[in-house]
Amino acid sequence: MMISRHLKAVTAAGLLALGTAPVLAQSKEMRFAMVTPPSHVWTQFANHFAEGVAEATGGEITVSVFPAGQLGNEAEMLQQIAAGVLEMGIMTAGTMSLRAPDFAAWQDPFAFADVSEAIAAADTEAAQQMLDALAPQGMRGMGYIFAGMRHILMADRDVTSLEDLASQKIRILPFPAALTWWRAAGAVPTPVALGDVYQALSSGLLDGVDIDLDALVGFSMQQAAEHLILTNHIAFPGVVVMSDSAWNGLTPEQQEAITNVFEESFEWGNALQVEAEAANLAALEDQIAITRLDNAREIFAQANEAYEAEFGELPLLQALRTQTGR
Repeated sequence: MMISRHLKAVTAAGLLALGTAPVLAQSKEMRFAMVTPPSHVWTQFANHFAEGVAEATGGEITVSVFPAGQLGNEAEMLQQIAAGVLEMGIMTAGTMSLRAPDFAAWQDPFAFADVSEAIAAADTEAAQQMLDALAPQGMRGMGYIFAGMRHILMADRDVTSLEDLASQKIRILPFPAALTWWRAAGAVPTPVALGDVYQALSSGLLDGVDIDLDALVGFSMQQAAEHLILTNHIAFPGVVVMSDSAWNGLTPEQQEAITNVFEESFEWGNALQVEAEAANLAALEDQIAITRLDNAREIFAQANEAYEAEFGELPLLQALRTQTGR
């Protein structure tokens, strides 16, 4: 997977400026935060990255991983990264769309058949331009790490038409594209912290959840719900961001090492996600009623049209569609 061209350019410039002058190595401790549970592919990716950085820098840089929202929710973590208080984090594309609207292109409904297609799209020029757009905001887009495709988990009913979702309280990530799509589907979008979803399903605060299988299994949500409806309605990339101050505090050699470890870790983590998608589904087969909604695109036509009306003219959405042959 390609890493941000802006990042590579800065690394190259730093190495050229170094010339033959010696640079003293500086020991650094960095924190890497995400809201996902320890078993989630994003957290596994972060741990893999941390191990790689320690090895590549000979222990000069250590990375401590903080999963499950230990350092705050996504909005709080992103603010910390932009301010230089937190070094790194993984944010949903929905969160990033509040900083750079074109990230809403990743919520294009039914754009990808599976996670492999979405991973391939991350190497397009359009996807890289989204990362580059973060450069003026005190942070760097390092790349994309994917969770599984999004599906629908319902507490006590199946879904075979939009009538089944009418007035149902569905937990979503409360960002513009998701709000537009779910409201047009007739549901009541309801923001709940990921770690609180299990209790909200159990208590009736929520009727259902827009969810990937990694998070579903990681939080054992199948124990609080009866129906899983496989829709594959959107891909779900995490955007890995790093604060400018953390990056600028590294030597050119350390920057190069970090860049190389990120490249390898993205490939490792996204390959792991392809395997996890099948493994998670197999694990759920005997635990919950599963409906494969093969005609989901047609069922959600009015929601898809609402997304198109609101976001269809985004320049990088159009570019992403063209560059992925859609």
